[in-house]
Amino acid sequence: MQDTTYLELEREISRVVMAIVGQNLGIGRDLISSLQDRYTPEDVAGILLLSLERIVWLDANAFVWAVEKLMSEDMLRGIRQITSATIGKRLVDKGLAPGQDFSVDSAGKLLLNAKAMAVVFS
Repeated sequence: MQDTTYLELEREISRVVMAIVGQNLGIGRDLISSLQDRYTPEDVAGILLLSLERIVWLDANAFVWAVEKLMSEDMLRGIRQITSATIGKRLVDKGLAPGQDFSVDSAGKLLLNAKAMAVVFS
């Protein structure tokens, strides 16, 4: 999203939020398709992640609907990669060791031992 301004990003997130809150599958799919035409898969995953983060506070049912009905496995995998990297950095910053206290499997799922779980959920 090198050339995307804050206002443009905010507009895209707002559109996604409105489509999800309205739980309109057609509009949601069209909007995501439009995003995929204009942005990289990583950027689309970031926009969706930010949108979901807003929705979880507004309407938990719409959040669940979006994850179950609107998001493809590829989109969810992209979101998982972003969150895994962010959590991994936080764990390293807290002094935990990659490969010992936590790791990521081939599907991008974060694997945590008890010590790492305590840090993540504290």
